Amino acid sequence: MQTDIALGYSGSYERFDTVSKKEASVLMGADNLVGDRFAIEFKTDNGTTVAWMKNKFGALVGYFNPEVSRQLQIYQARGWSLVALLSFVAYTDTPEPGKYWGEAAIICYDPRRNPDAFETFISTIGSMMQDSLRPDVSLGQDGIEHVINSNGTWKPSARVPLPDKERGMAILKRRRKVSENLIEQGRAGNKGCYVISWAFIAVAVAALVVGAYFGLRALGVL
Repeated sequence: MQTDIALGYSGSYERFDTVSKKEASVLMGADNLVGDRFAIEFKTDNGTTVAWMKNKFGALVGYFNPEVSRQLQIYQARGWSLVALLSFVAYTDTPEPGKYWGEAAIICYDPRRNPDAFETFISTIGSMMQDSLRPDVSLGQDGIEHVINSNGTWKPSARVPLPDKERGMAILKRRRKVSENLIEQGRAGNKGCYVISWAFIAVAVAALVVGAYFGLRALGVL
């Protein structure tokens, strides 16, 4: 992570891990969407403090390594605001029994300096990530000035590549689906979108059933 305290800002993509396959499977659901904003919560166990991602429903879904956790503690001690945005969810099947993990864009800033601009910037980055983009959030002085001068609507043009794919690794979630966007709008109070989202899912399921039926008929099973 960027450690220049004088800038009053830090941004980077960091890996998070999960406790177990069973607990981590919720990452694939609609409660944890790409571009979602997560709070950072610290938990201490046996004298070691670890930074966790907490979703908007209060669930802890992934944790960062000790180095990242220590840096986040420093930012918190200075009174900075700490935010994580989900970039992708992956699964690696080796070593056994395999595990879910992913990356998040961690954005930390000093709220004494144009907090409204940085809050808008976080929302701007989250919206870009919904379309599978990975904008570079490691801003220097010029980037910070762009954020402030645009009141947070500035979009970085540089991109951060996905990590190299290793054996047994699959990226399972890296963009928002149409159905997920509809569910989010329904949660925000747009009941029409919520109804449409369930209708969309019902139609998709029906299409699968019909396709399976005719497929079995073609094979002479039915």
